[in-house]
Amino acid sequence: MGEQPIFTTKAHVFHIDPKTKRSWVPASSQAVNVSFFYDSTRNLYRIISVEGSKAVINSTITPNMTFTKTSQKFGQWSDIRANTVYGLGFASEPELNKFIEKFQEVKEATRQAAQQKAQQQQQQTNGSASTPVTSASASPCSSRSVPTPPVPPSQTPEADDCPPIDHVVSSLPSNVNDLANTLKSSLVAHQRSQSLSGLQASKATDSPKHQAKDKQSVASLSQSTVEAQLRYENDRLKLALAQSSANAKKWEVELQTLKSNNARLTGALQESTANVEEWKRQLQALKEENTKMKSRVLELEASHGNPEAIAELRKEIGTLRNKKETLEEQVNNRDNELEQMRKRIEDNHQGQSASQKVEDKLKVLLADNEGLRSSVSRLQEQLDTTKSSNKAKKGALEQLNQRLAQKIQELKDIQHEISSLLNS
Repeated sequence: MGEQPIFTTKAHVFHIDPKTKRSWVPASSQAVNVSFFYDSTRNLYRIISVEGSKAVINSTITPNMTFTKTSQKFGQWSDIRANTVYGLGFASEPELNKFIEKFQEVKEATRQAAQQKAQQQQQQTNGSASTPVTSASASPCSSRSVPTPPVPPSQTPEADDCPPIDHVVSSLPSNVNDLANTLKSSLVAHQRSQSLSGLQASKATDSPKHQAKDKQSVASLSQSTVEAQLRYENDRLKLALAQSSANAKKWEVELQTLKSNNARLTGALQESTANVEEWKRQLQALKEENTKMKSRVLELEASHGNPEAIAELRKEIGTLRNKKETLEEQVNNRDNELEQMRKRIEDNHQGQSASQKVEDKLKVLLADNEGLRSSVSRLQEQLDTTKSSNKAKKGALEQLNQRLAQKIQELKDIQHEISSLLNS
C-alpha cells in the first residue's frame, strides 16, 4: 500500500538474450508504460512495466546501477538481482533524456538513503559497544565463571575456544600495572580512613580487644574491595572476549562474500574474453564479405548497366551497413560492461597481488576493442568509397540509358515511317 508511482513514460521494452548475451529480445509487443515507484515503508525505488498480466520489468534500483545511453533513442541498464539487462527504446531523444535524469535522481536518493542507514547502524553499534553488558548467553567464553585467578592458556582446557587475549587487551581501559596502582591507592586511602576512625574510637576506649576488632574489620573491608574490583575487571574482560569473537565471525563472513564475488567476476571476465574472440571472427567474416563485394563491383562494371545487378548491389550494401551498426553497438556495450567489471574488480581486489593480472587482462581486452573499433572505421571508409563509386557509375548508367532511349525512339520513328510507306 506504501508504493506509489512518481514518474511514467512510454517505451518499447527489450531483454538481453540469456543464451547468447549479445542480442536483444523484445519483451513487449508495443510501447508500454514504464514507471518509477517509491515504497515508503521499505524506503526503496523500483522500475515496473506491465503489459496485460505480464510484468516485463521489475527492477529494484541500487546505488551501483548505471543507465547507459547507447543511441539517440535507446538506453540500457544491468540488474544483477534479476540476472538480466533491460533495454528501452523511446520515440524521441528528449523522452530518453528525461528518463535518464529521473534515473540519476532516484539513484542519488537511493545512495543517500543507504548512507543514512549505514550511519544509523554504526551509531547503534558504537552505542552498544560503549555500554558494558554482561550476559550468560553473549558468548561461550563469557558464560564461564572464574572465581579464582585465571591460569595460563596451556593449563586451561577451554582456552582454544576463546580468541587470543592479545586482541582484547587493547580494548581495556587500563593495563595490569594501572589496575595494581589503583587498588593500592584505594587500599591506602581506606586504611587511612580506618586508622583515623580507630584513633577517634581509642579515645573512647583503649582496650586491646577493641583494637584487634578494628584491624580485622579493616582487613576484611580491603579484601572485599579488591575482590569486587577484580570481579568487575574480569567481567569486562569476558565482554571484550565475546565482542572479539563476534567481530572475527563477521569478518570471516565478509571474506567469504568477497571470495564468491571474485569468483563470479572472474567468470564474467572469461565470458567477456570469449565474446571478444567471437567478434574478431565476425570482423574477419565482414572483411571476407567486403572482398566479395569488391569482386561483385567489378562484375557489375562489366555488365554495363544491368538493373538487376544494381539492385542486388544496393541490397548487399544495406546488409553490410546494418551489420556494421550492430557490431558498433555491441562494441560499445562491451566497452561499458568491461568498464563496470574493471571497477568491481578494483574494489574487490584492492590490496591483493592478483589485481595486477586482472588489470593486464582488461588492458588487453581494451586494446582488442580499440582494434575492433578501428576495423569498423576502416570498414565505414570502404563503404563510403563504394557508395561514391556507385554514385558515379549510376550517373554513367543513367546517361547510357538516356542515349539508349533516344536510339530506341529514333528506331521507332524509322519503323513508323517504313510502315507508312509500305501501306501507301
